[in-house]
Amino acid sequence: MYKITIIIPIYNAEKYLRDLLESIIHQTMNFKEIQVVMVDDFSKDKSRDIMDEYAEKYENFISIKLPKNNKVAGTARNEGMKVAEGKYLMFADSDDFYPENACEIMFNAIEEKEADFITANYINADFDGSVWDKPIFNQEKYQDFKLSITDYNKSFFILNSSACNKIFRKSFVEEKQIKFLEEVPAEDAYFTTSCFMKSDKVYYVNKIMYCYRQRNEGNKKRKSVSFNCSRDYFARINKAYKLIYQNFKDNGHIGFYRYTYAKNMSYMLYKFIDTTMLKDSQRVEVLKEMRWFYQLSVSLKVPAAQKNQRMIIDKILEEDYKEAINYCKIIADMRAHLPKEIKEEMSRPDSTMYQELAQYDDEYREENQNV
Repeated sequence: MYKITIIIPIYNAEKYLRDLLESIIHQTMNFKEIQVVMVDDFSKDKSRDIMDEYAEKYENFISIKLPKNNKVAGTARNEGMKVAEGKYLMFADSDDFYPENACEIMFNAIEEKEADFITANYINADFDGSVWDKPIFNQEKYQDFKLSITDYNKSFFILNSSACNKIFRKSFVEEKQIKFLEEVPAEDAYFTTSCFMKSDKVYYVNKIMYCYRQRNEGNKKRKSVSFNCSRDYFARINKAYKLIYQNFKDNGHIGFYRYTYAKNMSYMLYKFIDTTMLKDSQRVEVLKEMRWFYQLSVSLKVPAAQKNQRMIIDKILEEDYKEAINYCKIIADMRAHLPKEIKEEMSRPDSTMYQELAQYDDEYREENQNV
């Protein structure tokens, strides 16, 4: 049995895939104790050739090719888990890479804590692989600690949705029958939060164990809240958000979901505002389909992060979609002239918003204690 299986969904990643694979080979842990499962999601570049090259060279590398493109990584990750032989599971995106001691750190942490999974600090890198100066989580503010589903402060902020800065006990995932969503976005958020809700043995390690490449090619930024979203994307994210909400509800953790929802509400609204791929008729369709989502801001007592968001949500709830779209266009025109850093900062709720949300915690619990 391998100590760790790293599962990598791959789609048109020939430019960066070698960087990731070499970062695994050069780990401080003996890389022969690491199984690497590469799952190609019908790439049209030379990614499959690179996969085959490494699979032929190293016996602990497996190359799997899916027969069709599934649009997101959920299917590839689920297929990878079927053949995983490691005691623990890790996941990586094909254009990112690991620090040289990542596997050793994560393996030692989950063994020492006897945890179901460990989540760790991570850091951004430029498209050329240059690592940024500071990690995502402040290493002085957030020391190692045990997470709790009832902790809406530290645990909420630390538990990001990505599966890539984490290590999972394979037996735990299998016992709880946890899988990634397929053919919809937010597949990793569903997987990660499912693991969190079904375990009381989750820990945070503040060491950096993952490098998340921010790719900027041809002025089209990847991994950004400002990229254009199609009609199909909104249909699929709507389905994903329903499944995530129902999952929290079924597991009795709506209290934690309220904070997750606050972040997602702001994030999704600005995606809708910023996209230029929708006709007005399609925008109306999207708002009608996602009206249930914005109604949650009332039933869950989650205030909008900003006044302009509140104005749009009010119009959506009133089913005045034309006016809601007009507000969106005004905000989009304003945001078009802002630096991308400011645009992305606007798209995330700030600490003030979460403090305001906390004021409604007791009121929400009292109203829903018998629900």
